[in-house]
Amino acid sequence: MSNEGDHATSDEEWRSRLSDEEYRVLREAGTEPPFSGEYVEHTDDGTYVCAGCGAELFDSETKFESGCGWPSFYDTDDDRVETRLDTSHGMRRTEVLCASCGGHLGHVFDDGPDPTGKRYCINSVALEFDEE
Repeated sequence: MSNEGDHATSDEEWRSRLSDEEYRVLREAGTEPPFSGEYVEHTDDGTYVCAGCGAELFDSETKFESGCGWPSFYDTDDDRVETRLDTSHGMRRTEVLCASCGGHLGHVFDDGPDPTGKRYCINSVALEFDEE
């Protein structure tokens, strides 16, 4: 079920819709342990969507092996994600959020491959996969 564009979902609704781990990552900006996620070594063709609302986020063609322990992508459409400064844990990073539901996905870094030089480092639990 897709709930794209649903920034108004209540906390109670999120808790009933998501698993505990999905809630911790998507709604509380948690991070899954490195190399633990379902999509770290996933190589099928298709589209990665938000586990919270079903919005399309990343095409499998942009996924690459970064060695960081989380699924990594070098590109996405700007209207699919939002970014904001994250100064938690004494660091200065750029947080990546689903543009449709505001769910925390991970972070983006400037150490990715060409053509963008970006590495969207995304929690597997924040994603679902739609196979082509």
